Amino acid sequence: MIRALWNGVVLAQAPRTVVVEGNHYFPPETLNREYFSDSSTRTLCPWKGLARYYTLTDGGAANPDAAWYYPKPSFLARRIKNHVAFWRGVSIEGSQEPEQ
Repeated sequence: MIRALWNGVVLAQAPRTVVVEGNHYFPPETLNREYFSDSSTRTLCPWKGLARYYTLTDGGAANPDAAWYYPKPSFLARRIKNHVAFWRGVSIEGSQEPEQ
């Protein structure tokens, strides 16, 4: 099982993620949504498309734009549509489970 952890909480947990450019992209249904809020930040990746961001919050702590996803990725990045990746102090722990 792979987990994304920040500030002592599990943000996402999945048996498998999609790894692109060293980042683990978690399926949207594996997120603990109570820690996520939409951000107005957008960035453009030349081959993946337009990324949107989430700010993470837990209690009084906030981690702006610490998670991102591609709602309409390019054809080449279609495997990560709406999957969420993390940075800015979010740790990824665990290992991929074998496909069944």
